[in-house]
Amino acid sequence: MAQFDVYRNLSKATQKAFPFILDVQHEYISDLNTRIVLPLGRLKYFQNENLGKLTPTVEYEGEELLILTPQIASMPRNKLKNPIGTLEHFRSEILAALDFAITGI
Repeated sequence: MAQFDVYRNLSKATQKAFPFILDVQHEYISDLNTRIVLPLGRLKYFQNENLGKLTPTVEYEGEELLILTPQIASMPRNKLKNPIGTLEHFRSEILAALDFAITGI
């Protein structure tokens, strides 16, 4: 498991709006049984959640998605299997969103 890996959301109840899960936890704390994650939401479902720096827009698999930082959560590590890609190239935007959520700057 690597920081900024992307996983498919396997929940039938939420995958239409949230097709992907982004792992933001650093590898240094990989011994935990949980991972800190952010949902990636389809922009068309979350127009009112487009809050600039807090919820950056990314394109992944041909879709516009919001990184929904206010919905930060943890998931059991065993629920995240087979990463399908990475958002490492959005590292600065992801870290800025997390920092903004915590410090307000």
